[in-house]
Amino acid sequence: MNALLILPFALLLCFLLYWAAARHAYARRPATEGGDPTAFDWHFFVPCRDEEAVIRATVTQLRTDFPAAHVWVINDDSDDRTGPVVDALAQDDQRIHLVQRRRPHARNGKGDALNTAYDRLVEFLPDGTGHDRVVVCVVDADGRLDPRALEHVSGPEAFGDPDIGGVQVGVRMRNVDDPRPLPDRGRIRNAAARLLVRLQDMEFAVSNAGMQLLRRRTGSVGLGGNGQFTRLSALDRIADAERRPWQRGALLEDYELGLHMTLAGYRITHIADTWVSQEGLPHLRRLLTQRTRWAQGNLQCVRYAPRIVSSRHYGGRGVLETLYTFFQPLAHLLTLALTAVLLVLGGLGLLALGPLTLVLALLSIGPFVAWGPLYRRDHAPDASRLTALLWGAALWLYAYHLFVVSARAFVRTARGRHGWAKTRRNAEPVTTGPVALEA
Repeated sequence: MNALLILPFALLLCFLLYWAAARHAYARRPATEGGDPTAFDWHFFVPCRDEEAVIRATVTQLRTDFPAAHVWVINDDSDDRTGPVVDALAQDDQRIHLVQRRRPHARNGKGDALNTAYDRLVEFLPDGTGHDRVVVCVVDADGRLDPRALEHVSGPEAFGDPDIGGVQVGVRMRNVDDPRPLPDRGRIRNAAARLLVRLQDMEFAVSNAGMQLLRRRTGSVGLGGNGQFTRLSALDRIADAERRPWQRGALLEDYELGLHMTLAGYRITHIADTWVSQEGLPHLRRLLTQRTRWAQGNLQCVRYAPRIVSSRHYGGRGVLETLYTFFQPLAHLLTLALTAVLLVLGGLGLLALGPLTLVLALLSIGPFVAWGPLYRRDHAPDASRLTALLWGAALWLYAYHLFVVSARAFVRTARGRHGWAKTRRNAEPVTTGPVALEA
């Protein structure tokens, strides 16, 4: 019985320590010093699968804001007009490149699509090009990059340091202020959808940013799938060791790339002063299926634990932080099981839950509520203080989706189901395409 009482507090203590360190890293972060983007050659990789609804705007924005860069659009054998749309753009602009993939050698993962673009880029570069000054940036098909992003990632804390192999920038939800994210639905559904998008924005803008800034201190920054910058020479080193930069079939090919980069001896940093925006999901079902894929990808990465523990490129703090990240889905399931057991024992009168429940509730809710004022300060100054606190409380409720997706990820893993499909864009009709995961 004592173990049942101690274990929830032990898990909660780990969470509180991690949260406190992440919040401190976020609140005390220094400003990023910019650099000279002309010191590097920039190449954007935009993987696409049925992205007709958004790809023209994305490519146009990249070419307008970054005229010296090349844009490589990887069409992963789309069933819609993604290919013809990009091909028409490429006819008028030599810095737009269409990388066309065809089945059966297509639709086998985002990582494999990115590897195809990597091969094409290496072939395209003139002999003698210094790969250490060539930077690849992965942008989602609906991504919008801060026009000053290249200046930030060129600075002395980023690619201005030759030991830096990768840079991840902040992520924001572009439709956070959309008054009707569901134009065909009523007021209540739209209010719920607005809140869902707002919570995703909070999650990335402050909570995840704090986590990444903490990882800067521990040497374990993770790369994301959108706004991911990597030095080509670092990709080359990973390809020499692993046969390809991105791993085929990986459900978290971005985070996995970061692990390989650190294991190869490069450092990764996070820049919170610049960002890439994407569409927040106004549909709970799409969010859950997307996050299930992420949780399952996290479980796939556990196999790297022995290499990380024994690597000379990971310090003690980096090992602890990475292992903490790896085992989050397991911690969520364990917490869920313990909660169920404690509730049953309390219902049977075998355990007094009154004071215990109150303490656990306050310690669990408080950290989420505390993100609200920071989010208001940096990203929503027009909101009232009360609204910020309510957003923080809603973020606590929102976090419970992690228990659902962790359970689903374990079930899918146990059943040997590792396939996935892209998340449908908000602009796409609901009658086409799969939604985030194969059933």
